[in-house]
Amino acid sequence: MEPVRIIVVELAFLAKLSAAQRAHDSIVCVGLDPEPARIPSSYGRGPEAAVRFLRDVVHATAEYVSAFKPNLAFYERYGEAAMDVLAKTLDVIPDDVPVILDAKRGDVPNTSAAYADALFDAFRADAATVAPYVGLDSIAPFCSTGRFALVLARTSNPGAGDFQDLDVGGRPLFERVVEKIAARFPSESCGFVVGATYPAETRRLRALAPDRMFLLPGVGAQGGEVETTVRAGLDERGGGVILSSSRSVLYTEASGDHMRGAAAAARALRDAANAARAAAMAR
Repeated sequence: MEPVRIIVVELAFLAKLSAAQRAHDSIVCVGLDPEPARIPSSYGRGPEAAVRFLRDVVHATAEYVSAFKPNLAFYERYGEAAMDVLAKTLDVIPDDVPVILDAKRGDVPNTSAAYADALFDAFRADAATVAPYVGLDSIAPFCSTGRFALVLARTSNPGAGDFQDLDVGGRPLFERVVEKIAARFPSESCGFVVGATYPAETRRLRALAPDRMFLLPGVGAQGGEVETTVRAGLDERGGGVILSSSRSVLYTEASGDHMRGAAAAARALRDAANAARAAAMAR
């Protein structure tokens, strides 16, 4: 008798995300961003404290999320231990929950190709955030077969308009960027990062890119409102959005129990997002 062969099929990002959203009844993404000064002292200090804390956060919140999003800058602070902290964190994320590596990479093509290989091959990301301003050829390596780029469109920070709002032929630059990228890359390999702090701009971009997945960061600590953000970002089928929060989930506590607080915050965000989604579709 021939030995039984086990074939592991890796789902593309959108399929994996959709499956996780259905399984967990959630459109929420939790950012895994270790801030040494805010990690509870009970975890100790240094890189191993970050690993212990982040692994507990994953265990506490996984049932309420459809994705996790580590921001590489917070890992790089740990210097030579950075990649070890990241790898040990990624190792405990359930296989059915997609990972968005928030790297905001973007460079000349050969450098972008190296960045993309690192994120998707070495760290096995399901999607990665990408900065578009070097050009379309800088985005291409992140959109090749089996990969998915979430390209910065309208960022959530107060200074977003300094450059993104510059007039280009009577239209803001960020709209022109989205139009060009949507014309160049298919929806199966490319979506956009749209800040939850700018719902009016989110609505305009949804009209320009009706078939794209939007990652919506900025809910919670940055001031984005769940109902307004979800209503602005949903596509015509009531989907197309990933609502992302980091600090307001990671750095909270309930009765002195930090992980109970993280779980409660993730669950509350999931429930609020689902309520906003249902209300928007009812309208």
